[in-house]
Amino acid sequence: MLFLDFNLNPSIIKAIEDQKYEKPTPIQEKAIPSILSGKDLLGCAQTGTGKTAAFAMPILHMLSKDSINQRECNQIRALVLAPTRELAIQIGESFETYGQHLNIQIGVIYGGVTPKRHIKVLKREPNILVATPGRLLDLSEQVYVDLSSIEIFVLDEADRMLDLGMIKDVKTIISKLPKVRQNMLFSATMPKEISKLIHSILRNPVKIEVKSNLTDERDIKQQVYFIDEPDKTSLLLHLLKDKSFESVLVFVRTKIKADKVSKAINIANIRTKAIHGDKNQSERLKALELFKNKEIRVLVATDVAARGIDIEKLSHVVNMDIPNIPETYIHRIGRTGRAGMGGTAVSFCSSQETAFLKDIEELQGGSIEVMEI
Repeated sequence: MLFLDFNLNPSIIKAIEDQKYEKPTPIQEKAIPSILSGKDLLGCAQTGTGKTAAFAMPILHMLSKDSINQRECNQIRALVLAPTRELAIQIGESFETYGQHLNIQIGVIYGGVTPKRHIKVLKREPNILVATPGRLLDLSEQVYVDLSSIEIFVLDEADRMLDLGMIKDVKTIISKLPKVRQNMLFSATMPKEISKLIHSILRNPVKIEVKSNLTDERDIKQQVYFIDEPDKTSLLLHLLKDKSFESVLVFVRTKIKADKVSKAINIANIRTKAIHGDKNQSERLKALELFKNKEIRVLVATDVAARGIDIEKLSHVVNMDIPNIPETYIHRIGRTGRAGMGGTAVSFCSSQETAFLKDIEELQGGSIEVMEI
């Protein structure tokens, strides 16, 4: 199947061709026709499978088609909720990319910057709004944003919102939306609380599950080193001597450790930045930009960035700390091996983390290759 087979707006097809894409990913192939038919959709897919484009393309098509019929254009007609600033920005960029030849306005709002900036965004009357729940709720309660004309609602990374304690805000926002609308919910995992949310907002949804064997389908090589906690930084510096570690995303558990590890890498004359919740938005965006442009070789991050970084040709993900939630591991290593490209995920496991590693292997249904130090 080709993108041409979806009969999308020619302007969207042109934007897709500009990106050199021809064939849709499995989730795009399954989701786009269902969304175009107006059905609610439940998508279960890991990060990096192309799900943002799976909903962005048909939404842009439907809004562009309706505008031909002289419908009201200066209203927010599609709302996408995302758990983090980075992911909201990434989704906004996808809409801009595929809608670059359309007269459709995109707005993105998130926490961490002055509300005045986002009030300006809303005054430009976007047709599609991408937002994090907290900031959207704040602006809605201050009557800066009107949700009464929403026709399409997308809840992305629902399980991550649950992890971050955002579900209450999400439910409040949903209560403000029109009762009649098309709904889409995407989640990598389906915990009980998310299942309850699904039943409350989706009506007879089309269910799409894209199972991903990370080591095979996405060509991610997974390795683990068993090492004492105090020796992890030394091992990382040793591995970074290997020039095959071209572009490396390092995950740590705490903000303090992120800064400490970043400093140690810089001292070793390897350009790096740290990104975590204590960094202001401009610092985080600058670090991401430097990393995307290959101006720095290593980015050290806490899980705040696990689902919001989309870097082409990311060669390695390093888990200096094994996450205690196995799904978090999946999201982390999903930063590499994207769009059919290969990558390597390296984990450092201390004696206190062996139980976490076992949970990860059980989730994946296979053991991870053990490396000798």
